[in-house]
Amino acid sequence: MGEDVLQSEAVPAGSAILRAISVIEAISVAECPPQLADICRVVRLPKPTVFRILSTLEHAGLVGREPGSKRYTSAGRLNRLAGQVLLNSPQSAARHAILEELVEQVGETCNLTIPNLNSVLYLDRVEEGWNRRVGLGAGSMVPLYACPSGKLFLAHMPRRSRERMLRIAPMLSHTPGTLCDPARLGPELERVRKQGYALDQEEYIAGIIGVSVPVRDSDGKVVAAVALQTCNSRLRIDEALTFLPQLRQAAQQLAQTVDW
Repeated sequence: MGEDVLQSEAVPAGSAILRAISVIEAISVAECPPQLADICRVVRLPKPTVFRILSTLEHAGLVGREPGSKRYTSAGRLNRLAGQVLLNSPQSAARHAILEELVEQVGETCNLTIPNLNSVLYLDRVEEGWNRRVGLGAGSMVPLYACPSGKLFLAHMPRRSRERMLRIAPMLSHTPGTLCDPARLGPELERVRKQGYALDQEEYIAGIIGVSVPVRDSDGKVVAAVALQTCNSRLRIDEALTFLPQLRQAAQQLAQTVDW
């Protein structure tokens, strides 16, 4: 569960705030949504204490329980806060400069995204001057299953967590190409994991295609994605794939702009 990431033994016994933070950390670093006993083991606090903390955090909208289970996850308020921290990070200028250079190289719109619950959150976006505008600036949200960056995040999730998310989250058809059936999406995610990139073949917006590659932290975990997006009238998918080297180079640079 990432026990080595936490230093709960350093939390002062009487510090309610630091205890709550340690509980939030335990939930955030867990590969699979933890149960009460899992959290207690990581933070080294008794069950009644952890249960009271979780109840307070639930009331505040910071953590929640999966429907029909006793497992805890980060909730909307906490995920929005995390997104805003990155959106307003001092490193945002450096990230934007890397995206601008990438757009100069490939001649197409590019964006940087992170996972946020069952959606993709746009951290930044630099548009090329083609006529069609799709209205996806920084702060925009797109369903995980309906865009290439989201498929990357899903493909690199632990299988149980991915299956649980796809079972719980609504999956709506946005275009005729949307893979909103888990039975069809599963094989696609396996291909994405093996090939190291994901494609958008008009799956969220008709006429818009793209390719995305992962941004990894120092441990190799996929924490973000950088993507190229364009009109199918400007570029074919096979042509978009020729820009994979530039996208991967930008991903390596972007990984250095923030402590993921």
